[in-house]
Amino acid sequence: MTGPFIRPRRLRQTPAMRRLVAETRLHPSQLVLPMFVADGIDEPRPISSMPGVVQHTVDSLRAAAHDAVDAGVGGLMLFGVPRAEDKDATGSAGDRPDGVLNRGLEALRADFGDETVLMADTCLDEFTDHGHCGVLTESGDVDNDATLRRYESLAVAQARAGAHVVGPSGMMDGQVAAIRDALDAEGFIDTTILAYTAKYASAFYGPFREAVDSSLVGDRRTYQQDPANRLESARELLADLEEGADMVMVKPAMSYLDIVRDVADRTDAPVSAYQVSGEYAMIAAAAERGWIDFDAAIDESVLSIARAGASIVLTYAAPEVARRLARR
Repeated sequence: MTGPFIRPRRLRQTPAMRRLVAETRLHPSQLVLPMFVADGIDEPRPISSMPGVVQHTVDSLRAAAHDAVDAGVGGLMLFGVPRAEDKDATGSAGDRPDGVLNRGLEALRADFGDETVLMADTCLDEFTDHGHCGVLTESGDVDNDATLRRYESLAVAQARAGAHVVGPSGMMDGQVAAIRDALDAEGFIDTTILAYTAKYASAFYGPFREAVDSSLVGDRRTYQQDPANRLESARELLADLEEGADMVMVKPAMSYLDIVRDVADRTDAPVSAYQVSGEYAMIAAAAERGWIDFDAAIDESVLSIARAGASIVLTYAAPEVARRLARR
């Protein structure tokens, strides 16, 4: 040897050393568990395309929520699944006080108070008979501005039911400003808005459609972002922040880590990213075949999302990941 050479392996020799020098650190409180509460069922209903995930009754929702909170998970994101006969063109079951999502929120808020962060999906797709995220025109197009009025009503109903955070996920132009004005007008000035800033028209939502019994025919490419576009997310981010968003979201997460990084670099607001149904299902399916270790793969995937810049990660494996983090 003519001179010294660098030995990075010195910092990898033991688990204690690797923990000491780790650049990315996850805590259970950074995790959010998406949950589905369904009307018209007497017991939890497994979702075949998402192993380990179910549609809950209100009672089983409460039990699973307690398990997640006990594991240290920082928040719960609730989606409602109405009965088919309760769906209509405007998604009226979404903002009814006795609608399944609002009943679920009320039950969890009564159980937890402010002990955890309750989030609600503020969208119409689960509640409409056509499956779109908005109100349709006579020609079948999504009417952006008419949809905003429905989002206002949804957000107020969810805040009244106990949501700490409303999450407009429909990618309608002006949705954050409309919801902020509606919440403030009704006295919900402390209700937080999690803006789905960059939500792409992704093939990875497939299992979610089963999870919410979606009625969608066609696609959502006129309002969700084109997967080919990157700079567009910066424009969406600027608009959401100007309209009053408190937190922002990138969805999906794993196939859009470049977008997570871009958004994190451009804002000091909390950045969340959603490991969506198809991303979760791929790992679960491969693990069922014995091709990969489920726990190790999920943990690595969630870490990669945080490493890309997300301070909050939504994942269907949140309780299991949280328990493993707590043991380290």
